[in-house]
Amino acid sequence: MKVFLTSYLLLCALTLQAQQYRLQPLATAPVSSIRGLSAVSDSVIWISGTEGKVGRSTDGGRHWEWYTVAGCDSCDFRDIEAFSADVAVIMGIAEPARIYRTTDGGQNWKQVYYNDTKGIFLDGMDFRDHQKGVIIGDPIDGIFTVLRTSDGGETWSALEGPAAKEGEASFAASGTTIRMTDATSFFICSGGGVSRLFRYNGASWSDFTIPAAQGAPSKGIFSMAFLNSRQGVAVGGDYIDMKNTEGNCVLTRDGGRSWKRPVVAPRGYRSAVEYLDGRRLVATGPTGTDISEDGGEHWVPVSDEGFHVARKAKKGTKIFLAGSKGRIAVLVVDE
Repeated sequence: MKVFLTSYLLLCALTLQAQQYRLQPLATAPVSSIRGLSAVSDSVIWISGTEGKVGRSTDGGRHWEWYTVAGCDSCDFRDIEAFSADVAVIMGIAEPARIYRTTDGGQNWKQVYYNDTKGIFLDGMDFRDHQKGVIIGDPIDGIFTVLRTSDGGETWSALEGPAAKEGEASFAASGTTIRMTDATSFFICSGGGVSRLFRYNGASWSDFTIPAAQGAPSKGIFSMAFLNSRQGVAVGGDYIDMKNTEGNCVLTRDGGRSWKRPVVAPRGYRSAVEYLDGRRLVATGPTGTDISEDGGEHWVPVSDEGFHVARKAKKGTKIFLAGSKGRIAVLVVDE
């Protein structure tokens, strides 16, 4: 009874704390679905999505400029990485996979990568700085596609990826199935037939099984966030059974070698997770948005409104979210 009462009081306290968070709508974009989002600062935000569309705001999301990349009306730009108000890289996912770069705020885009190999499907992109970046794609002939750049996305080269197991792939849900931890090292997460974390240390690959949802094409890890090279959180679940919380969140304190499930999980399938600071996280998905104030151990609702992607400003404190029907929002903290 004492343990139950303690847990109940803790949950009540966390619920009260969560009331200081709210989602503030910013705009309705002329994009049916947004999965690419990059915030350079609390003011400069870029998004990308379907119909070859890209958006840019330089005033925190109050006003936007919208662009359609020439020749890409049917492209789905699932990820974007921005370095300033002028420079950004966008990733188009499949057959052909394309990468474009702009240096004039989105007015013009240069194609820097093109691949029409059968089965090509790019899932996510991450940069450590303005020069070094990496992209993960689904397996071709049993090997994950991995691309690297060391010149800010001007050129890309293939890196031999890890071998995939039967039915295993990555997900292009929010661009966060890949995270760089330093200039040469990065993590990749997977799902489908099996959920795993892969680590590339600059020279070789290692992998660890994640005790999360897996065993079907709709299940797995859809996003991860790392506070450092050891402490991280991964979320996902089953996008067909969206309210199922089984295996939808796991935590690691040793770089993915071991994982534990939280005491109270997010309320269903989640496609994005992001750190606000060393203790606080936000997770979002189609069925809602949740907050944790204790490193991911307990999650409480912020809103029933859900999004595809959530990203923190690289040089700032704000968390921006974007999703279906062109919805864009910012997480407001009333402290």
